[in-house]
Amino acid sequence: MRLRELLDIDELGLVLLVGQDADDSALDRALGAVLTTDLVDPGRFLTGGELVLTGLAWWRQDGDAESFVRVLDQAGVTVLAAGEVEHRLVPDDLVRACRRHGLPLVAVKPETSFSTVTEHVLRRLPGRHDGDLAAVVERHRRLLTDRSALDSVLELLRHSVGLDVCVLSATGRQIAGPRPPLHAKTAVALAGRYLAVRRSREAAPHRVTIGDRLYSLVPVRDAAGPSTPSTATEHAAELGDWLLVVEADTSTWPVTDVELLDRLVELAADARSAHDQAKVALNDLARQLLDLLYSRVPPDEIPARLSRTAQAVVSQKDTWQRCQFVVARGGWHGTRPIPASALRVLLEEALIQQDGPVPVLPQDIAATVDNEQAVLFVLVPEPTDALPEPVLDCAALQRRLAAALARWLGPRGNISIGVSSPVAAPGNARRALDEARTALRVADGGPQRVTVRGPDDLTSHILSLLPLIPAETRQAFAARLLGPLRDHDSRHQTDLLPTLERFLECDASWTKCAAQLHLHVNSLRHRIARIEQLTGRDLARLETRLDFFAALRAG
Repeated sequence: MRLRELLDIDELGLVLLVGQDADDSALDRALGAVLTTDLVDPGRFLTGGELVLTGLAWWRQDGDAESFVRVLDQAGVTVLAAGEVEHRLVPDDLVRACRRHGLPLVAVKPETSFSTVTEHVLRRLPGRHDGDLAAVVERHRRLLTDRSALDSVLELLRHSVGLDVCVLSATGRQIAGPRPPLHAKTAVALAGRYLAVRRSREAAPHRVTIGDRLYSLVPVRDAAGPSTPSTATEHAAELGDWLLVVEADTSTWPVTDVELLDRLVELAADARSAHDQAKVALNDLARQLLDLLYSRVPPDEIPARLSRTAQAVVSQKDTWQRCQFVVARGGWHGTRPIPASALRVLLEEALIQQDGPVPVLPQDIAATVDNEQAVLFVLVPEPTDALPEPVLDCAALQRRLAAALARWLGPRGNISIGVSSPVAAPGNARRALDEARTALRVADGGPQRVTVRGPDDLTSHILSLLPLIPAETRQAFAARLLGPLRDHDSRHQTDLLPTLERFLECDASWTKCAAQLHLHVNSLRHRIARIEQLTGRDLARLETRLDFFAALRAG
């Protein structure tokens, strides 16, 4: 294909900025390949004869263009095509640099996608090495041991044939593909559209338009699933699907390109299988952890048993790792429950935040189901000076799931999620699970399709209810619950009531509360035991702590 032929394609609307005053030989240059790049120095990917497409993300100020254009000229590039999206126009600095080096420059208007330009060129290129690329994909498929192989193949396709492909989860997380990844809103929108067409049983690949860009979505499903799935396994499968995203209309591709796409799907399926296998042991031991919390193991044995189980479940370390419990349930039309297995798969994926302020990796999550609830055990980092209280972001989780699941849930579907405080010691694990389930009950009353509630929401929930209770009733409740402590402190000059208040402020953390009161942990335990004896209440129970919290605010 010649440069003048590319410029003659009315659909593309390309504008020649540099080269129109040259002799016809400039316009008769042959296009032998297409490269899309925003690297400052793309020289190592150039062999000569390319159409180079750039979004100009590398250009920031006058002078930046000279070194970029010099590299292209030295490599024998045929033409540079610059997109107008990033800066609304092609900078004069780039125009001047191309004139100095005699490199033809084309402007690509914002409404023309690079993938469309690439497709037009590749259709006209003889011997574009489809067989070689397919062989590379097949070799990587056979050698696949981790997700990096999938990334390397997608990068190869991007630089070899200008094909932008990525792999997303059903919640919009980019599992593999180019860096920087798709914009978060675009990724979530694609995932949401995919779930909607998946429910409607539309045949794949699915064609979806986001803004002015057309994408083809190809499912990467669980090949090990049952041939006749139940409703529960079907919903779990669709929420656990991966999808191959191609910025192009693959329905118009020739047979050789479709075969290449099929190889990519196989490669992604291998990566998904490895990912799913890695979760089997984690989720099996998560079930053991939940059974232990429900058992009648004496309290003094729980820390040792939980320490062994927890390290086997997630970290394989000798010490207990700081964690939070997450529980969820949902339903359609207010009557039919969403299978807990589907919610488990959904949250296993949605909680992964590799680049967030509180990073959570796939190996940090162990999950199981308990009747109609999904139960997850999630490691969170230890506090640091930069991040003194790292916890899961409930608000961000709610936004992310609401955006992805809006169409899947429909107008009357809902999902409720409860999150516990961090558990710094295994002896508090039962308390944390109890707290997460209380937060789940609070979330059940939320008006949104997806509602996530955490420890802070429990406090605000109690405070919001207190004004609805008559003042005399509140005062009588406080006097009945706290009266024995006030009397004891008055008679014996003790500090049981201030100790109780500080203990609740520290989320029942023994070490944190003891440090703030400048007490040994054993001394604090003695005080708490005395509080429980005087009031007849068990502070290991979340309901008791909430009662005391309300009494302290109402008294």
